[in-house]
Amino acid sequence: MTDWRFQRDAIRAFRFVRCGFDAASGVAQLVYAFDDGPELIETITVPGAPFALDDARAAAVERALRLLHLIAGVSYYKAAVPEQIRIDSYAIDADTAALLELIYVNGLGEFAYRNGLNLHGKIRFPVDAAADAAAPALGLHEHALVAIGGGKDSLVSIEALRALDVAQTVTWIGGSQLIAACAQRTGLPTLNLGRALAPQLFDYNREGAWNGHIPVTVVNSAIMALAALLHGVDQVVFSNERSASYGSLIEGTGEVNHQWSKGWACEQAFGDHLQRYVAADLRYYSLLRPLSELAVARQFARSDRYDAHFSSCNRNFHILGERPANRWCGVCPKCHFVFLALAPFMPKPRLVGIFGRNLLDDAGQIGGYDALLEYQDHKPFECVGEGRESRAAMAALTERPEWREDTLVERFAREIRPQLDAAELRIEPLLVIDDEQRIPLKLWERLRAYLAA
Repeated sequence: MTDWRFQRDAIRAFRFVRCGFDAASGVAQLVYAFDDGPELIETITVPGAPFALDDARAAAVERALRLLHLIAGVSYYKAAVPEQIRIDSYAIDADTAALLELIYVNGLGEFAYRNGLNLHGKIRFPVDAAADAAAPALGLHEHALVAIGGGKDSLVSIEALRALDVAQTVTWIGGSQLIAACAQRTGLPTLNLGRALAPQLFDYNREGAWNGHIPVTVVNSAIMALAALLHGVDQVVFSNERSASYGSLIEGTGEVNHQWSKGWACEQAFGDHLQRYVAADLRYYSLLRPLSELAVARQFARSDRYDAHFSSCNRNFHILGERPANRWCGVCPKCHFVFLALAPFMPKPRLVGIFGRNLLDDAGQIGGYDALLEYQDHKPFECVGEGRESRAAMAALTERPEWREDTLVERFAREIRPQLDAAELRIEPLLVIDDEQRIPLKLWERLRAYLAA
């Protein structure tokens, strides 16, 4: 063991060694290894311990823990992408293997594209167990753990649930000061879950590991599902809108979706698996799935409660820390898109006040906005709306006296809009509420009325 060295291309197997949970401390351990190398131990901490679990709930927690172990392994597997996957201490059935292959192949789509890898047909989880019996209902109480990321989307969900009198706990993973401040601003109960990656992973990255984007939303979803069972609550709520289901169209490659694990296919597969195999009354859904990014922006603009607190700027959310002094860098695709998406629905002084400057009156931003518009470039690998949403928002601004003389808006009107079909630039069709969602029926009826108001 002592002379084992990480050599990416020599590794033959990735191992799911074991997982365990200590109800007295609320700490879960997820253990992995490459070949016969050292154990890679990730820890998940759920506040609220000690947890008193009856037999049925303890069994469900064990099922959720194993699912989390398998999904979170994507962070480590990608370091070497070996030929073989082994599960040392338990066995899985064909449905679980199919879910994991779906998540790994699609969730690592951008990672594979950027590293010149082809993972299709390569990732196979071993099926060594008969099909699991359907999971029972546990009598979980009606309460939502709502994921907060510090951006506009989760705040729209939180305020919608508040308006509809749904009991909720604002929940996040990790030590972000920005998210903590935003969560505090809601005035609701909070739950801050801990996730500590195995430290060797950072060493491996320096030693030539494959690196890149992972499907972090479904990892966080699995962490929150475990937390929901421990706290005895029946809902895990995210705020992924329908635009997340559409990727970047790369010439010669096809569609690569940076935010696949925020998309409908992942939500549907993961949510159905939880209900079928973990706990029949544990509901996982995105409250904003029926909405486009522009429709979410319109909902956010209804209130200025979070103007000084929210941030969707990805430069503020890094795995090794953040720089929260400036909430908006003003130059990343997220800043570009959020500014553009809010502009049709918000007074100009309010929006410029949020960002500290007018991004649409800066010629230096042309390249970034062309990518959002899918004009001479593809959609950025970021959690941003569809190209048609950006084009419709920009077209709407060309009709507004306060915006139309700004550099990028004027350029769009002169250079880009004449090449586009006018019917495709209307914003109204993009604000229609969709029916593709997993929201509990009695909540959906009331939510639909709230969103349409």
